[in-house]
Amino acid sequence: MKATVAGAPVSFGVFELTPEGAETVAADDMLDILAASGYGGVDLGPLGYFGRGKELRERLDRFGLELAGGWVQLPFSDDEAFEASLPSLDEALRVFSDAAESGPARLPLPTLADDGSAPRRAAPGRGAVEDPLTDDGWQRLAANAGRAAERVRKAGFEPTFHHHAGTFVESPAEIDRFLSVVDIDLTLDTGHLFIAGGDPIDAARRWGDRINHLHLKDVDLAELRRVLAAGGGMREVWSSGSFVAFGRGDIDLAGVMAAIDERGFDGWVVVEQDVLNGADLSLTTFQQQRADDQRRNRDALSAWA
Repeated sequence: MKATVAGAPVSFGVFELTPEGAETVAADDMLDILAASGYGGVDLGPLGYFGRGKELRERLDRFGLELAGGWVQLPFSDDEAFEASLPSLDEALRVFSDAAESGPARLPLPTLADDGSAPRRAAPGRGAVEDPLTDDGWQRLAANAGRAAERVRKAGFEPTFHHHAGTFVESPAEIDRFLSVVDIDLTLDTGHLFIAGGDPIDAARRWGDRINHLHLKDVDLAELRRVLAAGGGMREVWSSGSFVAFGRGDIDLAGVMAAIDERGFDGWVVVEQDVLNGADLSLTTFQQQRADDQRRNRDALSAWA
């Protein structure tokens, strides 16, 4: 397999839903842990977390890491809201350009995702029933996703699209529909596919020729199903510890990687273990747990990348 393994701020509790004012792992501490554990890159995380411009390039260079990708969530099915969101896409692309100035061996992939809706975010895995998208909505989503992809390509990058629980592209059927109408390849996220009732090995074989980015998660399915059965939304999923270190959950890692390898995958494998830090752990203890898990995760992939 020709792939490069990256870590991600979400594995350290740092992402867009991190409570404002919450104490978080310092950027340099996180990158030091990832570099020492053998990762070759890192996902961007919230804009500005790793800095911008020269600060971002120097920070990545200092730890010998490259930028793998970064989350850009846009309201594709709402024309007016999408138009208003384009400055945020342009801002993210400027950060990608900043990181790419140092001439990385592998360019980062701006990771586009749909914004979904409040009913969908409250009912992960059940969105197609709770808040189905109309045919007109699908037409808007496809057209606006195409516009976003064109913008990304004009900036010199190849886009990827992340199916995600709580959005309008969540279930395997919705992913099928999206790929049939939009010229954007897919970020396969094993954890979010489990939420939507999919199987990662089947997904790798089904969409393998369209997968250009991989978000790899292990999942405690019993805990995940408990949270979803209780009516939990995405915040409850992230807070529950459903995403676990490799070997502690139910993913067939060898099977997934073999299926990906069969398609000649050549890209970033971003290890994600989405978690929110609860008030019951000190930052020091939380950081140590995150470090231990990320070393375990990287070791689990040593046979493939």
